[in-house]
Amino acid sequence: MKFLFCLPYAGGSGSIYYKWSTLLSDTIQLCPIELKGRGKRIHEVFYEDIDEAVNDIYVQLKDKIDQHEYAIFGHSMGSRLAYKLYYKIDKMNNRKPKHIFFSGCGAPNIPRRKSMLHSLPDPLFIQRIMEMGGTPEEFVTNKDLQKLCLPILRNDFRILEKDRYTEHEQKLGCDISILSGNKDTLSAEAIVSWKNYTDRQCKLYMFEGNHFYINHHADDITAIINQTLNE
Repeated sequence: MKFLFCLPYAGGSGSIYYKWSTLLSDTIQLCPIELKGRGKRIHEVFYEDIDEAVNDIYVQLKDKIDQHEYAIFGHSMGSRLAYKLYYKIDKMNNRKPKHIFFSGCGAPNIPRRKSMLHSLPDPLFIQRIMEMGGTPEEFVTNKDLQKLCLPILRNDFRILEKDRYTEHEQKLGCDISILSGNKDTLSAEAIVSWKNYTDRQCKLYMFEGNHFYINHHADDITAIINQTLNE
């Protein structure tokens, strides 16, 4: 049995991956990671920074990873967390992942936008979120939904936008896959540059769709995961 630890995008809960459970091979156990402030952890205090988030994720999986072969899948913010998590696992001398799937995220060294979305006033922040796709239209008018989701989104964007890239001398010691939507705003350089971050194999997969292509290609994504982890 292999474990697949899945990390959500900004504002997302581990529940975004639940539908994968019926699509994954019987040899792969789906393990969605729940972050503080959402889902079943809705009442927990938000993270102060991205390193606190990584440490929290590590605590959730540390007792499992030395017992089983495993992989990590992250989309958008989840990819940033997955990259940092690898080095936390390495530092703690735990078993390293068999594979990491980086989805909807450019390579760590690619300069990110300089604007701080998390500090925008609500109307502009909501506009920018809607432009990214993946958020239901009712979010614009549903005040109860905004009251629930805006604090989560703001804090996720805050810890991402305040994070600074740290270069590691040691490359990732596992195979990686890079997945992206063909209508995402990520540049070709941002996607292809991931190949420089591993000493092992790097495969690229392109899907029809924008940044949230992940919501519409569960069958294709899980097929890639099944094939990759059962090779």
